[in-house]
Amino acid sequence: MASAPVPLRVLLVEDSELDAELVLDHLRDDGLEPEWMRVEDEPSFVDALGAFSPGIVISDLSMPEFSGYRALDLAREAAPRVPFLFVSGTMGEEAAVEALRRGATDYVLKDNLARLASAVRRALDEAEQKRARDAAEAELLRVQRYESLALLASGLSHDLRNVLQPIAMGVALLRDDPNEEIRKVGRLIEESTQRGLDIVASMLSFARGSRAAVHRIPVGSLVDGLAMLLRASLARDVELALDVPDRTLEVDGNATELQQCLLNLCLNGAQAMPDGGTLRVVARPAVLDATFFEADESARPGRYLCIAISDDGIGMTPEVRSRLFKPFFTTKEKGTGLGLLSCRRILENHGGVIRVDSTPGQGSTFSLYLPMPSAADDGDALQAVGARGRGERVLVVIERESKLVMLQDIIESSGYVASPADNGMVAIQSIERDGLPDVVLMDGRMTLMTGVMTASHLLELDYRGPLILIAAPAERAAIEPDLPPLPRIRFIDRPVDPDQLLRVLAEEVRAR
Repeated sequence: MASAPVPLRVLLVEDSELDAELVLDHLRDDGLEPEWMRVEDEPSFVDALGAFSPGIVISDLSMPEFSGYRALDLAREAAPRVPFLFVSGTMGEEAAVEALRRGATDYVLKDNLARLASAVRRALDEAEQKRARDAAEAELLRVQRYESLALLASGLSHDLRNVLQPIAMGVALLRDDPNEEIRKVGRLIEESTQRGLDIVASMLSFARGSRAAVHRIPVGSLVDGLAMLLRASLARDVELALDVPDRTLEVDGNATELQQCLLNLCLNGAQAMPDGGTLRVVARPAVLDATFFEADESARPGRYLCIAISDDGIGMTPEVRSRLFKPFFTTKEKGTGLGLLSCRRILENHGGVIRVDSTPGQGSTFSLYLPMPSAADDGDALQAVGARGRGERVLVVIERESKLVMLQDIIESSGYVASPADNGMVAIQSIERDGLPDVVLMDGRMTLMTGVMTASHLLELDYRGPLILIAAPAERAAIEPDLPPLPRIRFIDRPVDPDQLLRVLAEEVRAR
């Protein structure tokens, strides 16, 4: 069975119609299916390079109104990756060398057209290899730029976190102030600081591939933040419609990452409506059973928050939908092909899934499903946060004085007695002098005496109470294997979230 003809766009630079037909016949005889255009002067050739977009240029060398060398120079300037072949009856060795020196792919003599098709196929293969090499080099440069950005993000996030963390801890002291105006300012500072810390966590997540900090997020605040970000980004002819009947529905996650995901999908939807339309964001609770999940997904039946983003745009074909989450696949002229892949990664990190429904000419809907916390989780969290200490002694071991003082104030304002120690040696001396504490809160990253060494000394002093270690996820992975076998070790995230600290502290005191 004969193979199907291979389509090929051929731009012929030839003043002889008969010679042009001979060239085309040889290509057809070899299984190529040329879609062709013939020109014989410079203006027509320049126009054809742009309008016709040839896959290959086949040119005579000498013509009454045009020069093959001139055509080659123009082609190399306007379309440097398009193969250029000379087919000439008067091409000597010196002319052939000059043609190759100027950038011609190959040359064929008119009295030996039998090798034309093989020369064309070889030229096309070489062009494809060059395009692949160019794409690989461009991708390498892009990866290198990402690596540089990652280093920059890591450094900046470290500095920003050191600035924001004391503010975040200090805000906790304003919550119970008797002055309502001070409490109002405190809430504003808390929201702004938390937003900054979320951005820092996302920068670290990008830079190191680590998981950003997780908080309880009401869908109302998530959608409000999204609307604020979209306000300056949507075209005038794109209307944003929000439908969130129950704004109190909550998910556990990182607000910055989730807003990044939602923003990406909304901007994609807006760009899919070049003539305007309505961009809809709908949030509803959903109950998913095991049959909802696909084979490559972890089936976790239960209550989910569904956030659906719909547009009235051009829609997608099944072939495009099947490739949506492939790395570097994009239908945009200047797209990177990483946005949707990043969205799916964020959802997977949050235990969620994504579904796509689209029909050409009828728009698209991206539905995000995020697991909702159970009622039992809600009750435990409220009980733990609401619990206050009853004078239990907490040994706080932090090397940085500003953070030590701040944590001491937060702990004491919640009904505990804090014993500060600015390094491991001072902590050991405090125990030898004052006896064993009820709880030890310690920075996992210390220099004078490491967290692991201090924990080992606690075990030698017969301490068997809770040890709460402050550590980022990457630090935890390095510390955990070397810790001594204390019966109760808990980790909390760095930077310290006062609510998380007090919740864990209350849980450990209740468990004693």
